[in-house]
Order: sequence, then C-alpha cells, then structure tokens
Amino acid sequence: MAAVIASRVHELTVQRRPFVHATVVRAQQPTSAVPGDDAVILDDGSIEGFVGGVCAETSVRAAALDTLRDGQTLLLRVLPDGADAFPQAPGALVVVNPCLSGGAIEIFLRPVLPRPLLGVAGTATPIGAAVAELAEFLELEISKPMVYAGASAVVVAGLGRDDEGAIRAALDAGVPLIALVASRTRSVAVLDSLGLTEAERARVRPHAGLDIGARTHREIALSVLAEIIREIRTGGVTPPPVAPAAAPAAAAGEGRNLLPLADISEMSDMEVPRTAVDPVCGMTVVVGADTPHAAVDGVEHWFCCVRCRDSFVAAR
Repeated sequence: MAAVIASRVHELTVQRRPFVHATVVRAQQPTSAVPGDDAVILDDGSIEGFVGGVCAETSVRAAALDTLRDGQTLLLRVLPDGADAFPQAPGALVVVNPCLSGGAIEIFLRPVLPRPLLGVAGTATPIGAAVAELAEFLELEISKPMVYAGASAVVVAGLGRDDEGAIRAALDAGVPLIALVASRTRSVAVLDSLGLTEAERARVRPHAGLDIGARTHREIALSVLAEIIREIRTGGVTPPPVAPAAAPAAAAGEGRNLLPLADISEMSDMEVPRTAVDPVCGMTVVVGADTPHAAVDGVEHWFCCVRCRDSFVAAR
C-alpha cells in the first residue's frame, strides 16, 4: 500500500491537484491502523489509502480539508469517547470521536498545494533569462512558452519583441497579473496600442517591479519577482481555476514540508465539500456518497457511522 500511495502522491503533484498526505504516526490498540499506514485526501473529500476505520476517517477527512484551506501541517490526535484529556498544542488538534471502538490514533497531515505557476515571455533576453533563473531558485513553476492557463502571473520581458502578443495571450488565458518589463514611456505606448478594456488594463503592471533602485538584469528580475510574490502572499493574485486531470480509481483495500510559496490562493475557487453535524454524537462529517444517511419525517440527516444512524432511526 505504501508504494501505491507514494505513486499517487507523485501523480497528483504532477497534475497540480491539491491533496493532503496523511500518515499514521502512532496507534493504540484496538484501533485497526498501525504506524506507517497512509492515505491521500483529495480536495473533494475522498480518501485513497488507509488511516483507520470509517470512524477515524471521518475525523481525518474533516481535518484534512481544513489544512488544504490554510496550507498548514497538522498533527491530528483522535481519541475515543471517555478518554483522558490530552492538551492542545500549536500545530496539533485533538478530537474525540464517539464511535471509535477504542484506542487512540495520531495522524500527521501534510497539505500539498501546487506551486505558483509563472509564465515568462522573452527568456532569450537578459532580463527574461534572469527572471526564469531566479524563479527556479524561488521554486516557482515555469509554464511552457505562451501556455499561460492557470498561471498566477506572467512576466513579459521581450523588450520590444512581440510584447503585445504575449500580453494578449496572457489576458485571454485569464492571468490575473501581467508584469511588463519596459520603461514608463514604452509601457504606455504598448498598452495604448492594444485597445484594452479598463478591466484588462488593471491586470497589467506597466514598468513592473518594486522600486529597489535596480540596475543590473538580475536586480531588475529580483524587483519584478518581489512584486509578484508580494501579490501572491498578500492575496492580491487569485489564478484562474484549472480543471484537474481525472483521478484514477482508488487503490484496493480503501475503506510540512509545505511546498515553498505553495499557492493557497488556488484553493479559493475550490468547491468546498458540504458538511453536516451528526445528530447523535455531534461530530462534523463531510457529506459524500458513502456517508451514512437517513431521511426521517422528510428531514435529511448524515452520520459519522452506521451505528449512529441506526440508533437515531431506531429512536424515531
């Protein structure tokens, strides 16, 4: 199973699909999981792999989706009902799961988010080459030439070599930030020649880069990327959503090293899975096709496990 999950982690990373890698680090009998068991939780709440029975999965699924939203790693400790209190600590979350048959389990949740995608037009120029070189050092992912779908930003550094075409391509791809490397005078001339709408023009940064007194090609590249990173980090850039590649069937037997500059902004357009509160035990559950469910007196209810559902229905 470990080899299967490792392969899936690589595949999802290549696909640029957000997910959480969950690994059991400690388990107490009689829980069914053992240290080393792992799984991936996708952005739709589905789980591939094994980190415990259905009751433990309920807690893992809810916590994993939270880590996708904030990008932070988390140590999740799941206790059965009636267990001794365990102190909360930074980076850790303790939950009591009433439907656990016994035993505690600790699971490390590592969200893996796509690195920001950067387009660079004009890599043959000294400044364009310096931007690409520095972007690699900063662990930004460089898109293929003139393929800008899903990019957080595009740097146009052709220095007069079809800058207009690169800007138009980036605008048409929905790129939210286009950094034009040009003097103020030429920037105005380039933008005026394109006949942009007010909304399109607002997405282009003429004479891009923070004012750091840059003179050399590398210093100019640094100023441009500093402005882009500032926008990514402060939420000023939200890249257009890109549909993920189709996920293969889940592995048989299913029931931080946070990436530098992980693009949490890509999660802003994610369709957040629906949640509900189990009316028996009070747990928050993620509603999915396999979530125990019952309709009583015309009201829909979802449960953490079959036992809670059956006891609820029997009491009606």
